[in-house]
Amino acid sequence: MIKKRRFPRVFFGWWTVLASGLVGMWATGYSAYGFSALFKPIATELGFSRAVTSVASSIGRLEGGIEGPVVGGLTDKFGPKWLVLFGIFLMGLGLILMNFISSLWAFYIVWGVMVGTGSNVGAMAPWNKALTEWFVRRRGKALGVREVFRGHGGVVVLPLIAWLIVTQGWRMACVIGGVVLWLVGLPFAWFFLKRHRPEYYGLLPDGARVETGLAGDDGHMIDRGVDYAAEVEEVEFTLRQAMRTPSFWLLIIAQGGYAFAQAPITVHLIPFLTDRGIEPLRAAGMLAMMAFVSIPTRLAGGLIQDRVKKEHLRFLLGGTYLLQAVAITVFLLNQSITMIYVWLLLRGISMGAGFVLTFPLRARYFGRKAFGSITGFSTMFLTPLEAAAPIYIGWVYDTTDSYIRVFTLVAVVVAIAAVLMSLTKPPQPPARITDVREFL
Repeated sequence: MIKKRRFPRVFFGWWTVLASGLVGMWATGYSAYGFSALFKPIATELGFSRAVTSVASSIGRLEGGIEGPVVGGLTDKFGPKWLVLFGIFLMGLGLILMNFISSLWAFYIVWGVMVGTGSNVGAMAPWNKALTEWFVRRRGKALGVREVFRGHGGVVVLPLIAWLIVTQGWRMACVIGGVVLWLVGLPFAWFFLKRHRPEYYGLLPDGARVETGLAGDDGHMIDRGVDYAAEVEEVEFTLRQAMRTPSFWLLIIAQGGYAFAQAPITVHLIPFLTDRGIEPLRAAGMLAMMAFVSIPTRLAGGLIQDRVKKEHLRFLLGGTYLLQAVAITVFLLNQSITMIYVWLLLRGISMGAGFVLTFPLRARYFGRKAFGSITGFSTMFLTPLEAAAPIYIGWVYDTTDSYIRVFTLVAVVVAIAAVLMSLTKPPQPPARITDVREFL
């Protein structure tokens, strides 16, 4: 007698979604949201200006651009697993070593290099490659679920960091973050992250049904996976083929403008709020509120992405950019506490959808096999803007004692990025579709 399984077996890709979400939640809670809470305590104790303090965050972003092509190429060639494990270990070590810094150069090395590089490698790019390969038709849903978890980095982890800073000090807050990252992140990456796309394990993306006789044949499975993706107009580009398309470069320009606007606000938001007399815990709560309202739109954006034609994705992403420009303009026209809440609410809504639409759009445009290389090469151009923006805003504040002038510039840049994104059409398929292992 054959026993029937009471519950259907869960597609392994969903375990990868869970692992990437939990690791991303904790890592993003520290490296992105948490730095805003740590900003003033570190600057005050060590006697740094705001421009100088901002450099630490920018170093990590700049390194993301330098290492992006290398990490992307290694991920495409060898898979994401070992890179993620290395990144988690490095970020955890960096957070623990924050307990011992007492000089500017040590701050830059530990937070800028170790935490920044560890976060880039252990919590972002290789995970995106994995999810892009394991999901095609349900990619938006998978990334949306992952982004829901990551959004809790601002909702759960940020208030915890703020509380730890008040009760234990900023040094111990960092140590606790590093230890938890090791205890949770390393086992999750080890057990729930595979080196290759699902076809190598006898599976199809999304857990789609495998025809009888194909499961044991890698060559036929890979071909079937390519055909499966082609059913939703997804074509496999190499990096060189992608670089020959106008869409590749226009996408970089549009996302570069958006990146310029995102990084400085995340870094300087809590200092901006506390300058207006808002208590640090309340300021962290306002940033957490922004992250909280982004959570439903992260999931909604992913679900919508799965149901929208490739041609129309650019309008969705451009619309999220435009809403961000509207949000900050609303505040600039009426600079009251009430309008700060309106700004953060609108920014959270647009930010959530924008997060989850960015990577599926690139995958829908250029396919799965070179996703790491294409993303890494694009990052090389995007991160200098992300790195320069927080330092520039800090310098403007140090010289003018105000953030308003830069916030105006941010609104203009995001509006221009929205227009450019709407003009970024899907590329024409390459003249020759190469083997799935040929990603350069």
